[in-house]
Formats: sequence, C-alpha cells, structure tokens
Amino acid sequence: MAQAQSNPAYHTEKIKSEMNALVRHLRGDVDKVDDPQFKALLETSAEVIGGLIKAFNDFQQKNEAAWKR
Repeated sequence: MAQAQSNPAYHTEKIKSEMNALVRHLRGDVDKVDDPQFKALLETSAEVIGGLIKAFNDFQQKNEAAWKR
C-alpha cells in the first residue's frame, strides 16, 4: 500500500474521482435553487473544476509539454 501511495497515478485517480463527484454535486444543485446568480456560480465552479480534471488527465496521459520529461 505504501508503494501505491507514493505513485502519482494513485493520487491522480483519487483526486479526479473526488473532483468529478463535486462537479456532479454542483450541477445537481443548479436545479434546486432559484437564484440565477447562484446558478451561474454553481455552473462556473463546475466548469473550473472540469478544467482541473482535464489538467489531471493531461498529466496522466503526458499530453502537454509541461508533463513530458
């Protein structure tokens, strides 16, 4: 287990899973509130976190020059 926890892939998957759950939560709450500004905040937050998820995917797949060795 200690070896798995030192592997970035282990942490990347855990973090992505938590961020995906948060995005689902944010988008689910859009239909539960009436305030248009708060709806926009929830959607914007989901989009920003989606960008972070993409960055974690890019790190895993080494899609960006910054993640290549």
